[in-house]
Amino acid sequence: MRRPRWLDRAAVSRLRGRLHLPRTRRGRRRAVQLAMAVAVLALLPVTWVRLAGDPRVRTEADVPSEPVAVVFGAGLWQGRPSPYLAHRLDAAARLYAAGKVRVLLVTGDNSRTSYDEPGAMRTYLTAHGVPRDRIVVDDAGFDTWDSCSRARRIFGVDHAVLVSQGFHIRRALALCRAAGIDAYGVGVDEKHDLTWLAGGAREVLAAGKAVLDIAAKPDPRFLGPHENGVAQALTAADGRR
Repeated sequence: MRRPRWLDRAAVSRLRGRLHLPRTRRGRRRAVQLAMAVAVLALLPVTWVRLAGDPRVRTEADVPSEPVAVVFGAGLWQGRPSPYLAHRLDAAARLYAAGKVRVLLVTGDNSRTSYDEPGAMRTYLTAHGVPRDRIVVDDAGFDTWDSCSRARRIFGVDHAVLVSQGFHIRRALALCRAAGIDAYGVGVDEKHDLTWLAGGAREVLAAGKAVLDIAAKPDPRFLGPHENGVAQALTAADGRR
């Protein structure tokens, strides 16, 4: 019986040559060891970030009360919060209604007039019962580090509850801690669908950048002057108790 084409030694040899695969047993062993080492190194940042953030993850019911909740952006669909962002905002609204936080700081991308993520977040929250004067907008939260750094340096937040999905909350906690914020995190539950899996996979890559941000503590892309919006909102909240 004729050997199948895919078993032909000449074909295998040509394929090995095209892929530059090692020809010797020692070479193949070294290639496997190198691949394993690269995989381990790639997973070190995400493992460290997870371990650093894990002790501060809480549920909505048991998270300690803090003055401010920081809600991270997660994209818009036709000008409205994406489902994942809406779920974050729903959780923040529940925290406010339960008296766990007094002010919400929504942080996202408003780098162009046609895309106002924090503005859409504020509109959503007011429609769900949060008073407008208890919502402070950060228009330059272009990534998690920028949001954390600006929350501390621009808005003066030093204690907070962070609100995001479970796959992101530990990185947010690690970065906000490095920025000088004593925070707890609420990880919003989600169905483990393709979006959730993609988000988890993205965290492997994002963790590497997070480690660099923690080590270097770079300025956010847009720093700007100090804003007293959070302090004013807290004063207003305290005056209406």
